Amino acid sequence: MKSPLEQFDIVNVKSLNTTLIDISLNNILIPFLLLLGMLGLYLFIFNSRFNLIPFYVQNIIEKEFTFIIGLIKQQAHNYGLFWFPLIYSLFNFVLFCNLLSLLPFGIALTSHLILIFLLSSTICISIFVIGLLRFNLKFLHIFIPQCPFVLLPILIPIEIFSYLIRLFSLSIRLAANILAGHTLVHIIVSFILNLTKTDLILSILFLVPLFLILTLEFGVALLQAYVFTVLVCIYLSDTEKLPSH
Repeated sequence: MKSPLEQFDIVNVKSLNTTLIDISLNNILIPFLLLLGMLGLYLFIFNSRFNLIPFYVQNIIEKEFTFIIGLIKQQAHNYGLFWFPLIYSLFNFVLFCNLLSLLPFGIALTSHLILIFLLSSTICISIFVIGLLRFNLKFLHIFIPQCPFVLLPILIPIEIFSYLIRLFSLSIRLAANILAGHTLVHIIVSFILNLTKTDLILSILFLVPLFLILTLEFGVALLQAYVFTVLVCIYLSDTEKLPSH
């Protein structure tokens, strides 16, 4: 690769063009299919392999269940438990995408801003629609801050802008962290490979910081899935009760 960002290019693996639609197989679709298989296996274990005495995979699933339920109660209270299937699916989707990108030759799906922006915009717009369906036009009170009346013409546009910026911040935060981490790993690996041509021993020593960075990337994969889920729960809490102004 000539550029560290070349690893994020979308490349067609098999062209399948028709007169109406392009259904080509690319390097983004393949990880999606692998992810679908992983989630299918996960759900199969979840539905058919549970025992009274949990085995190690069941124990992990139960711990994750408890973690997500506690997270929802903390951010969206008992109301958020109604959306548990959505929150649980989002957490696992982002987590599996992040972990899949750490595998050799893995594609960082969550580093593609257009994919994550589509996901985040769908979530934010859906939450806004849910609020309108629950409270009708009274839900728009979230854009009216508690302040003197003369300041409302200034603050209401700011509130609306800050609400709309969620669509971008939710996706950019995730994509930027994943993209920056993978780019850093690529630069260090390229440096080590070039160093092996001149000093093999020194290149081996540089494997230590590479291992530490890969460990950090594993933590970032978990942390970003957690942050994404927390923010969605916070946004959902806006539809819990009618704002009082």
